[in-house]
Amino acid sequence: MTALVLGLVTIWAGSATAHADESRLRWPVSPRPAVTRGFDAPSPNWSRGHRGVDLAAAADQPIYAAGPGTVVFAGVLAGRPVISVAHPGGLRTSYEPVRAAVRAGQLVAAGQLLGTLLTGHPGCPAAACLHWGAMWGAAARADYVNPLELLAETPIRLKPLGG
Repeated sequence: MTALVLGLVTIWAGSATAHADESRLRWPVSPRPAVTRGFDAPSPNWSRGHRGVDLAAAADQPIYAAGPGTVVFAGVLAGRPVISVAHPGGLRTSYEPVRAAVRAGQLVAAGQLLGTLLTGHPGCPAAACLHWGAMWGAAARADYVNPLELLAETPIRLKPLGG
């Protein structure tokens, strides 16, 4: 059996069905939230866009790590409280506006408490919204991706090479 590793996703080839391992992401809010604003990839990366998704929630609601990793930032960035987690394979997820219960350098498990949601996310139609982002690579050269496509419940579809 052959394993293809795609970032956080491992696809096992040669079995009757392909499947992802446990490293796929989880929802950072529970119960499963409504998406109030979807992902709008900027093109090129430095231009306008919505580099994540907004999830409806309540003020002071717990926010959880979507996957295992290391907290690389927990503080205020551009006037907003942000937490960023680096996951194995080069993926980073970000959570804002969140009052941190973690610190930079701390290891976190999938589902571990990162902090609590604050109000004040611009354009949020709910009591509070979590802006949840995902990117491959370092911030200066990041490739932003839709975090919803990295969730464990999203089916993996393999396409043939070369059309």
